[in-house]
Amino acid sequence: MTQFFLAIAAILGGTAVAAGAFGSHALREQLSDRALDIFETGVRYQMYHALALLAVGILLSQSKLPPVTLPFAGYAFILGILIFSGSLYTLSISGIKWLGAIAPFGGTFLMLGWVCLAIAAMKYQ
Repeated sequence: MTQFFLAIAAILGGTAVAAGAFGSHALREQLSDRALDIFETGVRYQMYHALALLAVGILLSQSKLPPVTLPFAGYAFILGILIFSGSLYTLSISGIKWLGAIAPFGGTFLMLGWVCLAIAAMKYQ
C-alpha cells in the first residue's frame, strides 16, 4: 500500500506540472480568462493533494501499525483529485456547465482526506 500511494502521488504530482504547463502554453489563447482560472484551480488542488498523498505514503512507510484512517486518507485524496480536478479540467475545456456541480463531491473527498489524516496523526505511534 505504501508503494501504491507513493507511486500515485508521484504520478499525480507530475501530471499536475504537465497540466499547468499545458494550461499556460496551449490553452492560454484557447480559453476565456474565467475558464483558464477554473483550469488553474484544478491544477493547484491536484498538486496540493498529490503532496498530501505523498505524506500519507511516507507516514505509512514509517509505522509498523499505521492507524486505519491513514489509508482512508490516501484513498480519499485520490478520489478527490480525480473528481474535483477532473471535473474542473473538463468544465474549463468543454464548457459543459453542469460539470461544476460534480466538483463539490470531489471537494468533499479532499476534506475527508484531511480529516482522516488528522485523526491518523492523533493516533500515530
